[in-house]
Amino acid sequence: MPSCFRSLSLRFVVLCLAATSLTGCSKKSPQRLYGMNCGICHHSGDGMPGSVPPVRGRIDIIASTPEGKRYLADVLINGLSGAIVVDGKPYDSYMPSFDRLKDEEIATILNWLSARGDTKSAPTLTAADIAEARARHISTPKVSAERAELHKKSLIP
Repeated sequence: MPSCFRSLSLRFVVLCLAATSLTGCSKKSPQRLYGMNCGICHHSGDGMPGSVPPVRGRIDIIASTPEGKRYLADVLINGLSGAIVVDGKPYDSYMPSFDRLKDEEIATILNWLSARGDTKSAPTLTAADIAEARARHISTPKVSAERAELHKKSLIP
Protein backbone atom coordinates (compact mmCIF):
# COMPACT_ATOMS: atom_id res chain seq x y z
CA MET A 1 0.00 0.00 0.00
CA PRO A 2 1.38 3.43 -0.90
CA SER A 3 2.48 5.50 2.08
CA CYS A 4 -0.01 8.28 1.26
CA PHE A 5 -2.89 5.84 1.83
CA ARG A 6 -1.38 4.57 5.08
CA SER A 7 -1.09 8.15 6.28
CA LEU A 8 -4.68 8.87 5.30
CA SER A 9 -5.89 5.72 7.05
CA LEU A 10 -3.96 6.62 10.18
CA ARG A 11 -5.39 10.14 10.16
CA PHE A 12 -8.88 8.72 9.76
CA VAL A 13 -8.38 6.37 12.72
CA VAL A 14 -7.01 9.20 14.87
CA LEU A 15 -9.95 11.45 13.95
CA CYS A 16 -12.43 8.68 14.75
CA LEU A 17 -10.78 7.96 18.09
CA ALA A 18 -10.74 11.67 18.94
CA ALA A 19 -14.42 12.06 18.04
CA THR A 20 -15.32 9.03 20.13
CA SER A 21 -13.44 10.33 23.16
CA LEU A 22 -14.94 13.81 22.80
CA THR A 23 -18.52 12.60 22.58
CA GLY A 24 -18.17 9.79 25.09
CA CYS A 25 -19.66 7.38 22.58
CA SER A 26 -17.89 4.12 23.27
CA LYS A 27 -19.32 1.05 21.59
CA LYS A 28 -21.81 0.32 24.40
CA SER A 29 -22.29 3.82 25.84
CA PRO A 30 -25.88 4.82 26.59
CA GLN A 31 -25.70 7.68 24.11
CA ARG A 32 -24.48 5.40 21.33
CA LEU A 33 -27.05 2.69 22.12
CA TYR A 34 -29.78 5.33 21.97
CA GLY A 35 -28.44 6.86 18.78
CA MET A 36 -28.12 3.55 16.95
CA ASN A 37 -31.52 2.23 17.99
CA CYS A 38 -33.85 5.05 18.98
CA GLY A 39 -32.25 8.20 17.60
CA ILE A 40 -33.04 7.11 14.06
CA CYS A 41 -36.66 8.17 14.62
CA HIS A 42 -36.66 10.11 17.90
CA HIS A 43 -33.54 12.08 16.86
CA SER A 44 -32.05 13.99 19.80
CA GLY A 45 -35.15 13.17 21.85
CA ASP A 46 -37.46 15.73 20.31
CA GLY A 47 -39.11 13.31 17.86
CA MET A 48 -40.76 14.48 14.63
CA PRO A 49 -43.97 16.53 14.83
CA GLY A 50 -47.02 14.50 13.87
CA SER A 51 -45.27 11.17 13.46
CA VAL A 52 -42.72 10.41 16.19
CA PRO A 53 -43.33 11.67 19.73
CA PRO A 54 -40.63 13.27 21.83
CA VAL A 55 -38.97 11.21 24.56
CA ARG A 56 -36.78 13.90 26.13
CA GLY A 57 -38.15 14.97 29.51
CA ARG A 58 -40.84 12.29 29.51
CA ILE A 59 -39.22 8.95 30.34
CA ASP A 60 -38.35 10.02 33.88
CA ILE A 61 -41.97 11.03 34.51
CA ILE A 62 -43.37 7.78 33.10
CA ALA A 63 -40.80 5.68 34.98
CA SER A 64 -41.69 7.29 38.31
CA THR A 65 -44.36 4.63 39.01
CA PRO A 66 -44.21 0.82 38.87
CA GLU A 67 -46.96 0.86 36.21
CA GLY A 68 -44.95 3.33 34.14
CA LYS A 69 -41.80 1.24 34.36
CA ARG A 70 -43.74 -1.81 33.25
CA TYR A 71 -45.22 0.13 30.33
CA LEU A 72 -41.80 1.39 29.18
CA ALA A 73 -40.37 -2.12 29.30
CA ASP A 74 -43.41 -3.42 27.39
CA VAL A 75 -43.00 -0.75 24.67
CA LEU A 76 -39.33 -1.58 24.09
CA ILE A 77 -39.91 -5.34 24.08
CA ASN A 78 -43.20 -5.45 22.15
CA GLY A 79 -43.40 -2.22 20.17
CA LEU A 80 -46.30 0.21 19.93
CA SER A 81 -48.62 1.23 17.14
CA GLY A 82 -51.62 3.40 16.55
CA ALA A 83 -52.76 6.86 17.46
CA ILE A 84 -51.52 8.37 20.72
CA VAL A 85 -51.52 11.83 22.29
CA VAL A 86 -48.30 13.22 23.76
CA ASP A 87 -48.35 16.57 25.54
CA GLY A 88 -51.69 17.28 23.88
CA LYS A 89 -50.42 16.59 20.36
CA PRO A 90 -51.59 13.65 18.23
CA TYR A 91 -49.20 11.08 16.79
CA ASP A 92 -50.01 8.10 14.62
CA SER A 93 -47.05 5.90 14.00
CA TYR A 94 -45.46 2.53 14.61
CA MET A 95 -42.59 1.81 16.96
CA PRO A 96 -40.94 -1.55 16.34
CA SER A 97 -39.97 -3.98 19.05
CA PHE A 98 -36.39 -3.78 20.24
CA ASP A 99 -36.42 -7.31 21.64
CA ARG A 100 -33.25 -8.01 19.63
CA LEU A 101 -31.33 -5.95 22.20
CA LYS A 102 -30.13 -7.45 25.47
CA ASP A 103 -32.09 -6.66 28.63
CA GLU A 104 -29.13 -4.65 29.96
CA GLU A 105 -28.94 -2.59 26.77
CA ILE A 106 -32.64 -1.69 26.90
CA ALA A 107 -32.38 -0.75 30.58
CA THR A 108 -29.29 1.34 29.76
CA ILE A 109 -31.15 3.28 27.05
CA LEU A 110 -34.20 3.90 29.25
CA ASN A 111 -32.04 4.96 32.20
CA TRP A 112 -30.05 7.35 30.01
CA LEU A 113 -33.29 8.93 28.80
CA SER A 114 -34.66 9.06 32.34
CA ALA A 115 -31.53 10.84 33.55
CA ARG A 116 -32.00 13.47 30.83
CA GLY A 117 -35.33 14.55 32.36
CA ASP A 118 -35.98 17.04 35.13
CA THR A 119 -36.70 14.52 37.89
CA LYS A 120 -34.01 14.66 40.55
CA SER A 121 -32.82 11.16 41.44
CA ALA A 122 -34.20 9.97 38.12
CA PRO A 123 -36.03 6.64 38.28
CA THR A 124 -34.22 3.65 36.83
CA LEU A 125 -35.16 0.34 35.31
CA THR A 126 -33.18 -2.85 35.74
CA ALA A 127 -32.36 -5.66 33.36
CA ALA A 128 -34.76 -7.74 35.49
CA ASP A 129 -37.59 -5.29 34.66
CA ILE A 130 -36.89 -5.80 30.97
CA ALA A 131 -36.57 -9.58 31.35
CA GLU A 132 -39.99 -9.64 33.03
CA ALA A 133 -41.52 -7.83 30.04
CA ARG A 134 -39.75 -10.20 27.67
CA ALA A 135 -41.17 -13.22 29.51
CA ARG A 136 -44.68 -11.70 29.54
CA HIS A 137 -44.56 -10.80 25.79
CA ILE A 138 -47.81 -9.03 24.90
CA SER A 139 -49.19 -7.79 21.59
CA THR A 140 -48.83 -4.18 20.42
CA PRO A 141 -52.61 -3.63 20.81
CA LYS A 142 -52.25 -4.67 24.47
CA VAL A 143 -49.36 -2.24 24.87
CA SER A 144 -51.61 0.47 23.39
CA ALA A 145 -54.37 -0.46 25.83
CA GLU A 146 -51.85 -0.33 28.69
CA ARG A 147 -50.85 3.17 27.55
CA ALA A 148 -54.49 4.28 27.35
CA GLU A 149 -55.08 3.15 30.95
CA LEU A 150 -52.00 4.98 32.19
CA HIS A 151 -53.06 8.08 30.26
CA LYS A 152 -56.49 7.99 31.94
CA LYS A 153 -54.73 7.88 35.33
CA SER A 154 -52.54 10.86 34.27
CA LEU A 155 -49.39 8.73 34.61
CA ILE A 156 -48.25 9.55 31.08
CA PRO A 157 -47.69 13.19 30.09
